[in-house]
Amino acid sequence: MAMDLKEIEKLLKQSIPDALVEIQDLAGDGNHYSATVTSSKFNGKTKIEQHKMVYTALKGKMGNELHALAIKTKEKDGSKN
Repeated sequence: MAMDLKEIEKLLKQSIPDALVEIQDLAGDGNHYSATVTSSKFNGKTKIEQHKMVYTALKGKMGNELHALAIKTKEKDGSKN
């Protein structure tokens, strides 16, 4: 079963409320996505820690409903809106 990109965004924003999330369906099949997630919660964390936060937010759906997700994370300046 494929996972809708709106569901991916919803899960990410539930766990990382200030996240700016951009998702692309890479193959048009609902199984291969690319996500860019920008959040002040990533500030001061390594890329590995940031990616773990994203995987945790997806609540075990990676490899199940969500077949493939290329992740790019960015730190967000907390003083800007």
